[in-house]
Amino acid sequence: MEISRLDKLLAFIQNEPEDEFLKYALATEYLRLNDSEKALSYYEDLVNNHPNYTGTYYHLGKLYEALNRKDDAINTYEKGMEITKAKRDMHAFSELQAVYRSAKGFEEDDDDDY
Repeated sequence: MEISRLDKLLAFIQNEPEDEFLKYALATEYLRLNDSEKALSYYEDLVNNHPNYTGTYYHLGKLYEALNRKDDAINTYEKGMEITKAKRDMHAFSELQAVYRSAKGFEEDDDDDY
């Protein structure tokens, strides 16, 4: 019997419970398996306990949008933009800005808030 990717990740996180990458990988795997509740738990843990793990903000925001939690999505995108801008990660910033603008319903020629 082959061990699933999820089982492998769960075994790894037992040894490294605060590993940001493992938490992110678990969130992503749970999302792939359509377990939004567990994915949400890992993504929220990341933004609360590892706020500089910038890849989380995009995916957490998109999950919030899928769960019809638009205000949470917008707040998540805003926080992610603050952090990515401070880190000068302009690629991540521009991705977050695009989904933020879409969630807010901005048109292409509207002024940016950030």
